[in-house]
Amino acid sequence: MNLLNDLKITRRDFVKASAVAGATLALGVGLKPTLRVLAETPMPASKDVGEWIASTCQGCTSWCSKQVFVVNGRAVKIQGNPNSKVNVGAGCVRSHLALQQVYDPDRIKMPMKRTNPKKGRSEDPRFVPISWDEALNTIADKIMALRNNHETHKYMLMRGRYTYMRDILYDRMTKIIGSPNNISHSAICAEAEKFGPYYTEGYWNYRQYDVKNTRYILIWGADPLAANRQVSYYTSVWGDVLDRAKVAVVEPRLSVTASKADEWLPIKPGHDGALAAAIAHILLTKELWYKEFVGDFVDRSNQFAPGQTVDEQTFEEKYTHGIVRLWNSELKDKTPEWAAVRTGLPVEQIRRVAVEYGKAAPHAISWVGGGPVMQVRGGYTSMICHALNGIVGAVDNVGGTLASNKEYTVPFPEPDDFMDDIAENGKKHEKIDQRGRKEFPALKEGKPGSAVVTNNAAEGILNADPYDIKVALAYMNNFAFAACQPERWERALSKIPFLVHITTNASEFSWFADMLLPDTHHLFEKWGYVKSIGNGYRHVTLMQPVIKPMWEAKIDETEIPWLIAEKLAERGFDNLLRHYKEYKDPETGKEPTNADEFALYALKYATQNLWDPSKYKGGDRFNGWEAFRKTGVWNSDPYPYRKRWGKMKTKTGMFEFYSETLKEALQKHAKNHHTTVDAILETCHYQARGEKAFIPHYEEPFTNGDGTEYPFLFVDHKSRLNREGRSANCTWYYDFKDVDPGDAAWDDVAKINPVDAKKVGVRDGDPIRLTSPTGSITCTVKLWEGAQPGTVAKCYGQGHWVYGRLASKEFGRVPRGGNNNDLIPAVYDRLSGSTVRHAATRVRVEKL
Repeated sequence: MNLLNDLKITRRDFVKASAVAGATLALGVGLKPTLRVLAETPMPASKDVGEWIASTCQGCTSWCSKQVFVVNGRAVKIQGNPNSKVNVGAGCVRSHLALQQVYDPDRIKMPMKRTNPKKGRSEDPRFVPISWDEALNTIADKIMALRNNHETHKYMLMRGRYTYMRDILYDRMTKIIGSPNNISHSAICAEAEKFGPYYTEGYWNYRQYDVKNTRYILIWGADPLAANRQVSYYTSVWGDVLDRAKVAVVEPRLSVTASKADEWLPIKPGHDGALAAAIAHILLTKELWYKEFVGDFVDRSNQFAPGQTVDEQTFEEKYTHGIVRLWNSELKDKTPEWAAVRTGLPVEQIRRVAVEYGKAAPHAISWVGGGPVMQVRGGYTSMICHALNGIVGAVDNVGGTLASNKEYTVPFPEPDDFMDDIAENGKKHEKIDQRGRKEFPALKEGKPGSAVVTNNAAEGILNADPYDIKVALAYMNNFAFAACQPERWERALSKIPFLVHITTNASEFSWFADMLLPDTHHLFEKWGYVKSIGNGYRHVTLMQPVIKPMWEAKIDETEIPWLIAEKLAERGFDNLLRHYKEYKDPETGKEPTNADEFALYALKYATQNLWDPSKYKGGDRFNGWEAFRKTGVWNSDPYPYRKRWGKMKTKTGMFEFYSETLKEALQKHAKNHHTTVDAILETCHYQARGEKAFIPHYEEPFTNGDGTEYPFLFVDHKSRLNREGRSANCTWYYDFKDVDPGDAAWDDVAKINPVDAKKVGVRDGDPIRLTSPTGSITCTVKLWEGAQPGTVAKCYGQGHWVYGRLASKEFGRVPRGGNNNDLIPAVYDRLSGSTVRHAATRVRVEKL
């Protein structure tokens, strides 16, 4: 059934304008028939009909290389690209949902402008269609007004899902205009995951896990079979993994991966660090550390005894730094009995998991996900959980945790020569997210104020601190839904005088925009590339237009900035356009002359070292661009195990159990603010003082809400169907929602243990309200033993009040289900800048 048959055109909303046909700009004309999700033309009987074309899925951060089957210009089927050594031809359900997304009749079809000057959730924007020319002229005029008034720092670029073409718009354009405010989504995703590995082994990025060769996997708050990086690959090999290795999952709820594990450790939310410390205690007291990596006592006699201090001079380390200081300052008293009280886990289980994990060394993985680290004190939890990899020698080792393989893409030309005095002066201003202030160390790669604090940008905008934002562009983001305590973003976006949103669908963010620009879908309609790691390899995988872009969509990171640059040049500011003309076609040397050429040439420029035989540096070989385009993916050389031992990018070059790297960064931040490290930690809500600040350790959870008024801990988790927050306008998302353990098809449920349900007087299927100190949502009760007593577990993804006619019950007014983020406060792990999602708040349950 065509959804447009049920649309009430009288509602003054996004869909009204979005439904108008192609180039027809006047309202009131007939509706153009929309394409259905699957063509009525049957699948071809012959293999010679249709074509498989390579592209990439960005439904999550796995970034799997894909192939799309195209028949008569229409995408009808998707499969994994067998040429990738990262996802190895595997796929997951998310890629198939993309078919419903690209042909979604609720997509933005043409540029639109707001006609209601008032902004707010209760204000209908009354968007009307405009031409691309009008849209681009308006944007250029707004940017030129900032330049003419020497206010370029009041321009802001907000980035959501990106490709590695991002710097064209995110970095180069922002700098040449003259603003410091390129704000990415990264901190609402998983920055705290990177904190532990960096301040132990000098690696600020996501890890890959050598599951083919491991013998034990200890997973902390990750769900690799549902919602972690490389879901496709792990799902395809997990049966073999279970044949060779033991798997233990530390998770407050029964996740997909926990349901298929040897051990499920249903920990009390927020106490992962206590369990990690106890496991480390057992590894040392039982002499289960990997001596080839860590070293040993000089006399070969184990002196790690519970409660006993050890002389540092008695231990000779090899590739690590500070193991004895870690023991003396943190581990000597962290017995399994001590941990059992805090975690709610049996002493016997803690001891058994620790010993089995240690005996598997060095082929033993401590897999740290977002659960334990996206907490107020999560930076230190990230360190203590990752430190287990150092103790068992799994870092950079066979069957352990690996960094990224080397790749050879080319950075885009630097913008410096095109930044005039106005731009240079504008860029010197403080960023709107307030990173680097005393209360926001944001210590990316050891540099104070270098990590984005995405969610705090709303506070900067709201309070005009350090200044007001006058012009903002945003693409493929939805901070008014995806950020915690999103009503702050609703108020913040309402304050921006001119806001442009580049998006496929009208989202909550779009509701507050002054202009909407139709974006291409990453899997089907754009040029680009991304990089991803897994299975001991790195791949660089291409996006390309496998179908003609729907309606008037244009590519966010290439075509649109080029078109803006042309308009700026018409107004006398040609710096950006002259910069973009440096992105020449490597095959012909030709400068781009239009947006289409620029999108293609920029991609060829960035990837030349991968496909040009004269530039070959390693990995797969190609004989030219066309061969690379058809294959769709380049693979690196295999991972070089142990190559980083003794050469890690820490201050000592070693794996740091006592982090000299963190010590230097914290002292630098304290010096910047004329204070002490202890004062910084107190301001940022950490418990560590003195030398403990520089070692991995357990800190008690910092949770919002009084336990009497809000008796349940809220557990947020992700769906194996979530294409981030963009699945909710797809019927298949609801049809198959029960693939998430405890969830139900066509419903949004909060999972409660039957013991707790009896106490609060609710039954399976009851409508309820969940309330936290910062907000409330309505949903349905699901009684489920997989939810730990004392918790309420709910999957993120529903609760949209716009985005489409299916995503919301009533577009622009009534959400379908509840948005978890309405319950979660805007708080941070301030050392990394990460948003907090776990052990963040308590809730109460009320039957409706």
